[in-house]
Amino acid sequence: MVSIDKREWRLLHLHYVCYNNRQMIRQILEQDPALTVYYQWKSAEWQERLQLSSERAHHLLQRLNNQDIKEKIVRFARKYQILTIWSPQFPSYLKQIPDPPLVLYLHGNKSLLQHYPNLSVVGTRYPSRFARQTMQQVLLPLLKKDILLVSGMAAGIDGLAHQLALDNHAKTIAVLGGGFQHIYPQKHTTLFHRLAKQNLIVSEYPPDFSPQKYYFPERNRLISALGFGTLVVEAKEKSGTMITVDQALEQGKEVFAMPGSILTETSNGCNRLIKDGAKLVQDSMDIWIEVPTIPSFS
Repeated sequence: MVSIDKREWRLLHLHYVCYNNRQMIRQILEQDPALTVYYQWKSAEWQERLQLSSERAHHLLQRLNNQDIKEKIVRFARKYQILTIWSPQFPSYLKQIPDPPLVLYLHGNKSLLQHYPNLSVVGTRYPSRFARQTMQQVLLPLLKKDILLVSGMAAGIDGLAHQLALDNHAKTIAVLGGGFQHIYPQKHTTLFHRLAKQNLIVSEYPPDFSPQKYYFPERNRLISALGFGTLVVEAKEKSGTMITVDQALEQGKEVFAMPGSILTETSNGCNRLIKDGAKLVQDSMDIWIEVPTIPSFS
């Protein structure tokens, strides 16, 4: 259990009460930086200060005063490692991205957050029969150079990336779109436990928060942020993978793409990225030569 001071406890509590609504939490922090006064706000003050409806203000006040929630957060802190944006161990490079996370729940080897270099790997949930082979050809030499793979533990390319790292005793980080108590997809339950035991799983959602559709685009910004670049293996032109690409570009990260057949739908996204300026990847050196000598977050 990581040491957490009183101000961080209050941020953890607020983070849970507000359902990880970072915009709302930042509004509260602007008015109460120490997070002490807002506990005394009445319903009318919540409505006025945050432009909330009376129903929503009443709901948040109920959660704020719910003793079960406070006790639940204590149990989470005993079982998992938790970092807030104020924690000394919170990675500085995550503070620099647009819309940085305020809280991170960690399950596994926390030291991997400081590893370098890392490569984010993303792609379709429905990979072609060639995906595993092409990933092995490109990524295995990088794993031998101690590159860590970051992905989202989703079906398809994500799972293949994590599995490739685990099978070769290499390092990997999974970033989830929900809490640790709701493993998604369920078929990755064994993978989840292997990752937690040998590597690291990260989520900005409390452990009992079940995955929601809008959580996944949110978590994609963390996948791209944890790597010096993002490799797209296979993807459709319109897909969640492209959200990760957009966020990587917004963060000033490299974007790599593996080319594919024009007859394969899951190659269309990669081929389009290459046409638009992403670096074409045919072998591991295409990525290795782009690794910055000095980490961008140093």
